[in-house]
Amino acid sequence: MKPKFREKLLGKLNWLDTERVQDYFGQLAQEKGFLEAVFHSLNEGVIVTNAGGRITYLNQAATELLGVPSDTAIGLPLGRYLPDLKWDDGGNGQPRAFSREIEVFYPRQRYLHLHAVPLTTADGGAVLILRDVTAARKQTADAITHERNEAVSLLAAGVAHEIGNPLNSLHIHLQLLDRELRHLPAEKRSTLKESVRVAKAEVARLDTIISDFLRAARPAPVRLEPASVNAVVEETLQFMSAEIQSAGIAAEVNLTRGLPRVWLDHDQMKQVFINLIKNALQAMKPGGKLAVATERTGDYVTVSVTDTGAGIPPNLIGKIFEPYESTKQGGSGLGLMIVRRIVQQHGGAIDVDSAVGKGTVFRVRLPTREKRARVLEAASPAARQLAAPAES
Repeated sequence: MKPKFREKLLGKLNWLDTERVQDYFGQLAQEKGFLEAVFHSLNEGVIVTNAGGRITYLNQAATELLGVPSDTAIGLPLGRYLPDLKWDDGGNGQPRAFSREIEVFYPRQRYLHLHAVPLTTADGGAVLILRDVTAARKQTADAITHERNEAVSLLAAGVAHEIGNPLNSLHIHLQLLDRELRHLPAEKRSTLKESVRVAKAEVARLDTIISDFLRAARPAPVRLEPASVNAVVEETLQFMSAEIQSAGIAAEVNLTRGLPRVWLDHDQMKQVFINLIKNALQAMKPGGKLAVATERTGDYVTVSVTDTGAGIPPNLIGKIFEPYESTKQGGSGLGLMIVRRIVQQHGGAIDVDSAVGKGTVFRVRLPTREKRARVLEAASPAARQLAAPAES
């Protein structure tokens, strides 16, 4: 209702009969209810404050985005929920129009775009509009990651070409030197043999880095076939059993039987599990414990690899899947990037939980065979799901 009309109405209340007054207020209530229904249907949060910065109205979306209780928020200072928001322009205490992005941590972490506009009414105040931009920020971050991966691919091709052949030559000549050492006296042979051993170890380390670069530069296409995840895990553990024992690590295996088959590339998924187990071994000292388990979680088969190592610091855990980011001294930072790419090519996901001083767990989630696709909106009767054959 316009202010002039409201003042005119209030000035003539004494001249109106009771029925007409009830009609006027009934109409006002109906209009108010209509406007509130419109505001509550918006996905954007709407908050109205008075000149003192206290909340006079908020819609349902605002209560969900900020975790503001709708029943008790009216009359409370907005600064209670957005304490870092600066309203005044030039220190005069008056609201001003502005836009910015904010990060909120309650009721859950997300990013919001906030647009504030001062009200030009006599009472003053401001209107704030909040829009959830978390998904848009994630999309931008994914695009940046893709560009980084492309840059890694170009660099890897060049590095592999320039360094790969000299490394092969060095390895051959070190083997020849190792054979010639057998003919030297024992007192000379021990010192030189240790030098050759160190050189061969460094060449092997460089060769591993080059191999990682090659896998990053030329990822092989996945050839998906229905297979048993348990069988791939068991084969990987058998392949790495000698390395696990030589590291002095106790292995605990808990594979859930009867899991549905998963569409996967056997060799590439085996490489994923090898990399995760190697990382776990390198994170632990002799006496540590490696736990590998499988289970079904909803529409996915989950493989978890847990270690009792030093853990990953919170400031690094969000970067471990990025190229050149490694928590290991001398690491290339490409291993986990390749692992995540393989898992994503399978339609799955990988996440990590870690506590400093306690250990780390990586979880690989792979979609079950019958859940490779999901209907979001059906215009016809739903199609029947095909049952997947269970593991033996």
